[in-house]
This record gives sequence, C-alpha cells and structure tokens, in this order.
Amino acid sequence: MQKCRKINLYLTILCSVNFLFASPQKTLNLMPVPQEIHLLEGRFRLDETFTLKVTGPAGRRLYKAATRALRRLAGRTGLFLPQDFITAATQPENPQLIITVTRPGKIELFEDESYALAVSDTLISLSAPTDIGALRGLETLLQLLSVDKEGYYFPNCIINDRPRFPWRGLLIDVSRHFMSVEVIKRNLDGMAAVKMNVLHWHLADDQGFRVECHTWPKLHELGSDGFYYTQCQIKEILDYAAERGIRVVPEFDVPAHATSWLVAYPELASAPGPYTIERGWGIKDPTMNPANEFTYEFLDKFFAEMAALFPDDYMHIGGDENNGKHWDANPEIQQFMRNNNIPDNHMLQAHFNKRILKILTKYNKKMIGWDEIFQPGLPTDFVIHSWRGRQSLNESAQKGYMGILSNGYYIDLIQPAEYHYLNDPIPADTPLSPDEQKRILGGEATSWSELVTHETVDSRIWPRTAAIAERLWSSGSVNDVRDMYRRLEYTSFRLEELGLLHIKNYDMMLRRLTNNHDISPLKTFVNVVEPVKIYTRHRQGKTYTSYSPYTRVVDAARPESMTARHFADLVDAYLNDPKNPDAAELILQLSIWQKNHQQLLEIINVSPIIQEIETMSADLQELAELGLDAARALAKNRPLKKRQLAAEQLFERAKQPRGQVELMVVAPIRKLVEAASKQ
Repeated sequence: MQKCRKINLYLTILCSVNFLFASPQKTLNLMPVPQEIHLLEGRFRLDETFTLKVTGPAGRRLYKAATRALRRLAGRTGLFLPQDFITAATQPENPQLIITVTRPGKIELFEDESYALAVSDTLISLSAPTDIGALRGLETLLQLLSVDKEGYYFPNCIINDRPRFPWRGLLIDVSRHFMSVEVIKRNLDGMAAVKMNVLHWHLADDQGFRVECHTWPKLHELGSDGFYYTQCQIKEILDYAAERGIRVVPEFDVPAHATSWLVAYPELASAPGPYTIERGWGIKDPTMNPANEFTYEFLDKFFAEMAALFPDDYMHIGGDENNGKHWDANPEIQQFMRNNNIPDNHMLQAHFNKRILKILTKYNKKMIGWDEIFQPGLPTDFVIHSWRGRQSLNESAQKGYMGILSNGYYIDLIQPAEYHYLNDPIPADTPLSPDEQKRILGGEATSWSELVTHETVDSRIWPRTAAIAERLWSSGSVNDVRDMYRRLEYTSFRLEELGLLHIKNYDMMLRRLTNNHDISPLKTFVNVVEPVKIYTRHRQGKTYTSYSPYTRVVDAARPESMTARHFADLVDAYLNDPKNPDAAELILQLSIWQKNHQQLLEIINVSPIIQEIETMSADLQELAELGLDAARALAKNRPLKKRQLAAEQLFERAKQPRGQVELMVVAPIRKLVEAASKQ
C-alpha cells in the first residue's frame, strides 16, 4: 500500500508540471468522456511481460473483471499475456498494473462508482473506493488502448472520474418479442462497456408473461407461449449483471397491459373472459379489477415471490396506458367507486397503486412507475419514471419526489444519436433549484420490442445507446455532436468484441434479402436509407403482429445512416470550396449511386422481397445524376441548366417513404442543386 501511495504521489507531481495542451476529448476515443482527464507526455508500451495485481479487499467480481480485461487486451493485440485467471493468490512481483480498492461495492442506488487512473511510462495505477468503481476504470483503460507502428500502448494520463447521475439504465422489453438469455447477457456486456448500471427488465405485458412463477404457475404456463425464463435463468442473469456492477429492476405492468395475466387467471379481470394472448400492438382494454379483493390477495403472493427472487430495492409496476374501458363497463366497479367516493378512473388507479405500494413495502421494496401513476401522498422514495416529458419530471422533483427520464431516449423510435445526446435530464436552463436537481436520478434508454427480434435488437440498441450513456455519465458541458459521432463509430466497432451483433447481422440480413446473391448493390442502397420514424411504421399499410416477418429492408436498415451523414458533410465542404481535398470523394459517391440502380435491378428480379424499394432505388439514381450535374456546374462556376420544376418533382417524390424506409440523401443533394441553380 505504501508503494502505491508513493507511485500516486509521483504521478500527481508529474501531472502538475508536464501537461500536454491537446484536448483529450478530441484526441482519444473515450466514451463516456471522464469528468477530469489530463494527458501527459510519454506512453506505456504494452508487451508480453504485462501483468496486473489486485490489492485491497477485492472479491470475486473484481478478479473476474480483471481476467476479462486481460482476455480482451490479448484478443485485440495478439499478445500472449502470461496470466490466466486473476485470483487472490495472483501476486506478481513487479506488476505493471496495480488495482487498489477500499471495499466491495453494493449493487444498489447511490453506490460509489468513482475511480482514479494514472498511466506513466512504466506503471498503471487504478484506485477506487469500491470494486464497482474499479470496473468502470478498467473499461476506461481498455478504451485508452492505442496503436502506432511500434505496437500497442496506453497514453500517459491522469484521470479522475465519477458519474454525473446514479441511474443510467437500459430498458429491454422481452414481452412483445421474447429475448433469450444470450441476448440479455451480451447487452449487459455492452452496458458495462459504456458504464451503464441499470437493466430495466420489462417482463410482462399483453403479449407475454416471461417469468416462471411457482405461486401462480399458470402465469408462465398459459401466458407465455412457452417462452419464459426459469427462475434458475433469472438468477443466472442477476449474477451476470451483478458481476458487471449492474442492477436489475424488474417490471410487472399493472393494472393495464395485463392480457397475459388474464389468460392464466381471468378471475383477476374487469370484464368476463376467456382471454387469449394478444398478438397485436398498441393500447388494449384488458385490465385488472381494482374492486375485487382477490386481485390484491393474488398480487400479494405474487410480489412476495418476486421480491425474494429479485434483490434490487426497486420494483417497477408500470401503471401506464390504462384506457379504463373495462372499468367503465363493469357495474360492480362503478358501484365500488360510488361507495368509496372515487370520482374517476384516475383516482381509482391511485387507489389501486396505494394498495400495491403497501404490498411492496411489506416486502421491503420501493415502488417505481411511469409518470401517470404519480399522486401526492406517496412516499418520497418512490421514483417517477417519466416517458411523457421533462415537465412532469420537473414537477415531481419540485414536489419532493425522485425521478428518471426516458422521454427523448426512446431508441425504438429510430431517431438519430444526436437527438438523444442533446436531451439532458437537467439542461442548462433547468427551472429546478440545486436541491431539486438532486432528485433527478438520471435516465433510461428504452428498447420496446414490438418491431425487433433477437436478430435486430442489438442494432436498435447499439451504438446509439452509447451516446445516451455518455449523456448520463459525463458532464453536461460535454456536448460536441461532431466529436460524439467520431467516438461513437469507434465505440460501435469495439462493442463487437463483446458478442453484440449490431454490425455483424447487417450483412447476414442482406444476404437473406438477396437470396444469397451479391449483396453489394443492395448494401449501397440500404446504407443511405433509414426506417421511418416515431410510430409511422404502424400506420403505413402493414398490420404488425408478434408473428409478422421482421426480415425486410426496413428491418435490415440501420436506425441512422452514417453514410448519409458523411455525405451531408461532404456537400457542405464542397459548397464552401469545390476544390477542397474531399471533393473527389463526393463525386465518386454520386457516381456510385448513379450506377447502382441497374445493378440492383438484377437482384430484385430474383428476390421479390426487395421489390418494394425498386422505385426508391430509381429515385436515388436520378438524384445522383442531378447531383453530379450540380457539382460540375459549381466547379465551373456556371448555373445549373436544369428545369426547376422537374427537379422539385424529383425531390418531392424521392423523400416519400417506400417499403417503410426513407432516403436520407435527398436533403443534401437538394442543397447542392439549389446552390448550383443560384449561381
């Protein structure tokens, strides 16, 4: 320990006299950006003598994390590192990495996740109050790995880091489409890599009840189509998450979104059964009966079992989107409301929520629910989960309640990373006082699964969720969108080593779409389209259900076209200077699109599944031709000799969705043409 103190003092002194003045954020690939980072001169060279040592009261979690970090380093570098499994007995004499912790961390809200990392020419020191903080520091160290012609190295630096918010979550919906244990595990690894710490597990909804329940076994037997997690699998995932410093908060949505419950136990319902598992999407009528005492007896026994299974302090009860139709039509419920002076359905649900709160409190659980369920009088350790917007989040904070934000982080709505990145739970213009701001715990990205399967879920979560992770960890002043995208591309690539399939499955899906023909023409096209946004896909002529095909172009297409984004940057540079160094790339890209349609037609003729995008591919060809004419006109400083009406008609036609995808290069090509037309 004395040696570590001397090393840290040496590095602190070194730091104070030998800073480099390049911005670390602009030169490194860290995501999230640490709270404090100072680059120093020099590099720690990684070679096959590299060993590490863990000191302090570390437990199995840190030893396993250190082992995983070594394997990832070896996998990236090809170096035959001498250590195998790190244990308490692993005590190399001259370790190059020393990890020091003060105590084991607890998997709970507000646990200390801070760490300090110092890299010098000959030694790396990672210290943290808890082993969970050390886990976060190991991820930063892995992100620091760099390469030059001499080999692999870590840049010398001093980092002091801590999260801005204590609740940095990802919701994964496994009810609408079931996700295997393997899917959950690889996404937990992705979460850990970007320092997220809460898996919000949406386990029950109209389309399926996904947990084995011993108390009420018909829930999983009749309400799941056979797709559910055994309690052994639940414990396996809980352990897997805990080893990565991640809490698991289960959600059992009540009293609405309850069809799968009522399939098994129709006596809970507000309207007569029988019920069948819901195959479609949207807000449904089936709702639990809040006037029936059996409902609370049932839920008491249910939550007793779930409270024993899930160790987290919090349990999510959902509570959203109750349309009240079955309540309105039930005479007994209406009489119950009159007898108890309950004026409306909102207050009836408040009555229900208070009964559930009493049950959860009995089992030492704190309640969290969507913001519809907020009512004055709830205990202040209740957490409001806001999907409706920052206003409701602020109002609850002003009334003394804790809250987390998901509005603006709905990744299933296919919005760009920039949109999520600039959505701050506590923006600079917040109306909240400093004390009220402390009640904003953070936020959660939400991966609702109506339109995703095990093949596509990773591509809908990553890499955009890494931008959300940064927003919830890093300082609010870290908001350079261009640099975020630079680092996001690198982060996306690195997430692959964890088994995530957001990149790998793209080509696989294109091969299936082409019937195993050359995917190049289709890939060129799909690279510049995106799925339609928000809830548009549900309204464009297709009636989606749980058994619909999710294998079309719209499913293969990425949520954000980085090709289109890069092309827009090329257009801006070209308009500034047609002779800039990247001008040739712009011309080449337009030429590729101009020729692509004829090549794609050959594939369409043998693969009818992609016929729906044929006219959009033809539009891309015309746009490329027009863009080339505009670029040449700008280069020669001559006006574009094209009929404006025909160009306008092309732009309007090209921006119309087909096959539920949108062509994302219409706007930059239009910008190019308009500039050329004004010369």
